[in-house]
Amino acid sequence: MLQQSNFSRRNFLKTSAVFAAPFVLPGRVFGKDGEVAPSNKITLGVIGVGGRGRHDLKRMLRQPDVQLLSIADVQSARRNSAKEWVAKDFGVKTCDTYRDFRDILDRKDIDTVLIATGDRWHAHASIYAAKAGKDVYSEKPCAITIDLCSQLASTMKRYGTIFQGGTQRRNLGNFKFAVDLARSGKLGKLKEVHAAIYYLNVRYDWLPAQPLPDREEIDWDMWLGPAPWRPYNRDYCVNNVWRSHYDFDSGAKHHDWGAHTVDLCQWAVDADGSAPVKYWAEGNRMFGIYENGVKLVMRPDGWMGLGNCAVRFEGEDGWIETGDSGRIAVYPDSLRSELTKDFSIFGGRDGGTHGEDPLSHIRNFFDCVKTREQPVCNGDVIASTHIACHVSALSWLLQRELIFDPKTNTFFNDEQANRLRTRSWREPWIV
Repeated sequence: MLQQSNFSRRNFLKTSAVFAAPFVLPGRVFGKDGEVAPSNKITLGVIGVGGRGRHDLKRMLRQPDVQLLSIADVQSARRNSAKEWVAKDFGVKTCDTYRDFRDILDRKDIDTVLIATGDRWHAHASIYAAKAGKDVYSEKPCAITIDLCSQLASTMKRYGTIFQGGTQRRNLGNFKFAVDLARSGKLGKLKEVHAAIYYLNVRYDWLPAQPLPDREEIDWDMWLGPAPWRPYNRDYCVNNVWRSHYDFDSGAKHHDWGAHTVDLCQWAVDADGSAPVKYWAEGNRMFGIYENGVKLVMRPDGWMGLGNCAVRFEGEDGWIETGDSGRIAVYPDSLRSELTKDFSIFGGRDGGTHGEDPLSHIRNFFDCVKTREQPVCNGDVIASTHIACHVSALSWLLQRELIFDPKTNTFFNDEQANRLRTRSWREPWIV
């Protein structure tokens, strides 16, 4: 439930009556002229304001019913520049800044949080936020282990949290059209679903140690969070070189695009809440087989050039492919009659993710905060998609076939793979 302002409209009117001189209230207090009354606004705190955090926050601040109250980031340069940016570009007059995100969670006047830290923090911060009574929009990957995916989903249920994962393509028209066509049977029986991924890469090395900065400039201990300790190097946190380092991301960089595209494949196969049961890797390609026999193909190349995060669904009678450009290719030509809208108008450098699609992922989140309905990428959806990504990445890392039970989230007869379902978290960041 949203935190209610103690200074309600009724109390405001009572207080204003004591003035002898005429006192005219601006229409925005009552929500007139298209403005949202302050008492009906959703209050927001932001945890992490790097490039992705700013991207999300920009779109959130375009929502008329969202009010930013605070920003937390372990780097003073980022939190201070973000405060100046929102004041200049969005007229945010009051925005508190914190080094420690727990100061945001302690505030009773904040309804929702945007979590856009590095991967290692997403699940932990989301779980802490849920326990503090906040609704959560978290960037992907929402958890960096199989076990943590399950824990995230169960925590959101336990606390009644509205949770939206940042895999926004479920709310973009061209991808929704492709999934609907695949599920309609017009492609014939579905045989294969293809997900675009990065070229796989993993690192286990440490960068050279550098002098530790002042805690107020960069809080290195808080930056590491639950990840294993290692010496400070500026490149990790300032230049985002943490990516592909196993301790800091989900392994093999698979979740960078796979979190989006495997998610769409799961949706097309009607596999939300489940995952493929058999996995293997060949070079930079990974494969899975669902229980119903549909094949999942995860590949970084061989696409038609329709934009990043492409997907392709193949049936016995036809196929459809689309990507972030919004453009769609179909076969046979008779399926073109299904295309009644030009989705490419939402395209751009990153395609539909930068367009103002009326089915906005962020708008879906805030609407659900009000209605308490589940968003399209809720905890259960995110958990099953991310688990499928984790298992396929493990098949590549271990270079062997894996048999997986999505009901118990365990591997058949593979002790090493079962150990890798979880990691040890650095104290005090235990969830």
